[in-house]
Amino acid sequence: MSPDMVADVGNTRIKWCACRAGLLGSMVSLPEDENEWAKAAPLGALTWVLASVRPERSERLRRWLEQRGDRVRLLTVTDLPLSMDVEFPARTGIDRLLNAVAAVSRLDSGEAAVVVDAGSAVTVDLVDGCHVFRGGTIFPGIDLMAEALHRYTAFLPRVTVTLPLPPVPARSTIPAIQQGIYRAVVGGIKEIVAVYGVRRVFLTGGQAAVLAPALSDYEWWPEMTLMGIHRSAEGLP
Repeated sequence: MSPDMVADVGNTRIKWCACRAGLLGSMVSLPEDENEWAKAAPLGALTWVLASVRPERSERLRRWLEQRGDRVRLLTVTDLPLSMDVEFPARTGIDRLLNAVAAVSRLDSGEAAVVVDAGSAVTVDLVDGCHVFRGGTIFPGIDLMAEALHRYTAFLPRVTVTLPLPPVPARSTIPAIQQGIYRAVVGGIKEIVAVYGVRRVFLTGGQAAVLAPALSDYEWWPEMTLMGIHRSAEGLP
């Protein structure tokens, strides 16, 4: 199958891009707003392949696309060209598996890799030297940590973590929270990568741009999940 468009329906954003001659075009990141979809979606009867960790959101996008006259295929775990060694493959987030599919496309024979996807949650997953997805770890991302500190304490404000970061030691509450969250996420990622003992690391996800300066040895790949969708679609009838 050769789709015209691939789309990743995530927890907070919908990302899509066009496919031409086996290559991906520029990624578009959109809110859950049909008016924004209409402005961004190419015209014409197109073939789309979707993947989603939010079924109700992907169903809404699918209906909207089909009303335009487009053809839509929703990927499932069984569609992916990936070997997995996890207890419950069908319960594993398909975005994690698609990232592994993309990673394998760049790996040499016998080469292992770690995939860091930093979004609402942060996943740090291992693809071994046989190119088998071995699972990984999951912990809260930057925004979830900020929300938890605000919601479950009496006086801590809800902060946004952006670059440049304030200096440390911080001399007031807001910069102290910003630095604390940032260093916790970066430190957690680095600790898990060290445990795996793998040198090649890919970085993707909505918060990757904020984390990339502190993870400069990692390969930042914003379109990684979309590439996994595209590679998986190529094997479909």
